[in-house]
Amino acid sequence: MNALAYTRFELLRTLRSKRFFVMSLAFPLAIYFLIAAPNRNVTDLGGSGISAPLYYMVGLAAFGTMAAILSSGTRIAGERAVGWNRQLRLTPLRARDYFRAKVITAYLMAGLTIGLLYLSGTLLGVRLSAGEWLHMTELLLVGLIPLAALGILFGHLLTVDSIGPAVGGLTAILAFVSGTWFPLGNGLLNTIAQCLPSYWLVQASHVALGAGGWPAKGWIVVGAWSVALSLLAARAYRRDTRRV
Repeated sequence: MNALAYTRFELLRTLRSKRFFVMSLAFPLAIYFLIAAPNRNVTDLGGSGISAPLYYMVGLAAFGTMAAILSSGTRIAGERAVGWNRQLRLTPLRARDYFRAKVITAYLMAGLTIGLLYLSGTLLGVRLSAGEWLHMTELLLVGLIPLAALGILFGHLLTVDSIGPAVGGLTAILAFVSGTWFPLGNGLLNTIAQCLPSYWLVQASHVALGAGGWPAKGWIVVGAWSVALSLLAARAYRRDTRRV
């Protein structure tokens, strides 16, 4: 199996997955419409000067993409359980082509989540300039790099039974400590959060709220986590290979 054929197979398999559409698309969209639609005419949510549809779109953009891209590990754990990874290693497929296909598939899931949330926000009255949409999307895609590596790492470390609760629990914790749903203030939690890539993913979505993007610290944190988690994911993959 060559790299192009494997990537195409992964993309088609993902698009045909009912779990993908329910967890990565339907779930965040349902939450958005349940919360934002009844408040579509609220233009000053909690005295913030931000409309309710915009506020909830931003929060779910960070949360939904985080959940979508981490869920790639669930498919990897399933493949390991049935021996599919073992079969792939008997083909000429290179490790870097394997990882590239997994990352592309994870980004497909996250990209569809972003696109549908943007469309939903627009339907409920969210209006941003082209520059704000573009800048927010660019930073979201960069901020997802370490989380894509983390999803692959989890897929090679955890079993089918354990990865679902692990991914779900971690997504909830990261969303909480990174300020997805509420401001963190200037205390210890904020200091800790700034060392996490999920915090900067949330800050990427806050471009739509008037934030100016990432300072140098944000790029350093995201870059460092991307390198570290990518190396750990590659190490976990090689360990699996040696077990064959």
